[in-house]
Amino acid sequence: MTGVDVTSSVEVSCSPAELFAIVEDLSVYPTWLSIVPKATVVDGDAGDPGPAWAVDLRGRLGPLARSKRLRMVRTAHEVPTHVRFERGELDGREHSPWVLDAEVEPTEHGSRLTMRLHYGGSLGGSILEHMLRDEIEESRPRLIARAADATNR
Repeated sequence: MTGVDVTSSVEVSCSPAELFAIVEDLSVYPTWLSIVPKATVVDGDAGDPGPAWAVDLRGRLGPLARSKRLRMVRTAHEVPTHVRFERGELDGREHSPWVLDAEVEPTEHGSRLTMRLHYGGSLGGSILEHMLRDEIEESRPRLIARAADATNR
């Protein structure tokens, strides 16, 4: 199997604008997404379509733990409905693609977030997919709480 694609959706009680503020900036992700323990803004490159972040990814499946640092660039930014981040390394080497795409839409009682994560490499396959799904499910309550906090501000 080459590549991993994971899609997850969640409904939250805040407005689309409040939810979008949580997902448009990777620096905020460590507060709610367990697979991102650290994300810091880095200097951009002239070829970048948007801001860039150094993102640490970490996941665990049983006794196995993996970590990876990626340079991610915001490649789409349609406030307050869509944001996309893509791997954009500057070392001149070819790297497996990582793409995180988030869509926000209004619902009757707040908003729905649908996130799609694509990893285009061959490392990990179904094990990586399982690990990502587990980590996303564990992070769901933190995102819901963060969205509730945004509503109460």
